[in-house]
Amino acid sequence: MGIIEDLEALRAEGLAAVGAAGDLPALGAARVAYLGKKGSLTGILRGLGALSAEERPAAGQASNAVRVALEEAIAARETALSAVELDRKVAAEAVDVTLPGRRRAPGHCHLIDRITDEIVEIFLGLGYRVAEGPEVELDYYNFTALNHAPEHPARAATDTFYARDLSGEAYEGIGLSDVLLRTHTSPVQVRHLEKCPPPVYIIAPGRVYRRDIADPSHLPQFHQVEGLVVDEGITFGDLKGTLDHFCKAMFGEERRTRFRPHYFPFTEPSAEVDVSCGICGGAGCRFCKNSGWLEILGCGMVDPNVFGYVDIDTERYTGFAFGMGVERIAALKYGVPDLRMLVEGDMRFLRQF
Repeated sequence: MGIIEDLEALRAEGLAAVGAAGDLPALGAARVAYLGKKGSLTGILRGLGALSAEERPAAGQASNAVRVALEEAIAARETALSAVELDRKVAAEAVDVTLPGRRRAPGHCHLIDRITDEIVEIFLGLGYRVAEGPEVELDYYNFTALNHAPEHPARAATDTFYARDLSGEAYEGIGLSDVLLRTHTSPVQVRHLEKCPPPVYIIAPGRVYRRDIADPSHLPQFHQVEGLVVDEGITFGDLKGTLDHFCKAMFGEERRTRFRPHYFPFTEPSAEVDVSCGICGGAGCRFCKNSGWLEILGCGMVDPNVFGYVDIDTERYTGFAFGMGVERIAALKYGVPDLRMLVEGDMRFLRQF
């Protein structure tokens, strides 16, 4: 059989292989088998050198015709297979717009914000106003004007986040600077009293920071609501009545309160407030450590030394202050065993509230 016959046989075989290719990878394999560097057509073309001068032109024309025929057949088959592949992919990825969509739970306010708003609403109902102040505070407002002694442990760098002093002039007694992240929202009270004379009835909600290791009962960043009243004739009885009303509004009318003597630098006398346990009704259980009571906040009558920093006449005015941790109120109200659960962002937990 001559080379012309070999080429015609190759054309027929190649066209059959191209037509039989069922997908693009199979078509690619056929292309390599017949037109590749080691393909069948290339093998035949290597034999052209052995032909006589009279036979070479006809053989060359025949080989070119075979190559063109195979390339056109491969291109046409590739177009057809690509269309089939596209239709298959579209069908596989098609979206049935008549199907109902996925239900997504509606968003709602975070429990910490909800408790903060609830506390604020209770005191707004009593005629209080909301006051705000900076989270980055000065040592003067955070400690000095609140009657903290220079050696008070809360002023140590182990308890408070101080800013680095890049000026080279370290703040005396601290070793860092007099700029810090506020440890409570009480500085708002001092700033407010500097600008607004009595009578004053304010609450100051906000974020505070302390050098605490996160554990079930502590967080290095948490939220507080502080309250301040300064007016003529304010007594400890007014403080007790106010906080008793707050506890009943927050936890339920059946809850009882008690006041225990305590110490705070900026109030005198000072007290911690407990509310009767809602789990056992005051009988004693594991939640209240069998005491029947749960500690919720600290309070007291404003120390006259604090009034001295804001030029308020202590012979005319008296006042009381109180402060509560929002996370702790939330934990006590809803039985949250670990404060970290409030800030970890676990939606399985947060959706319960």
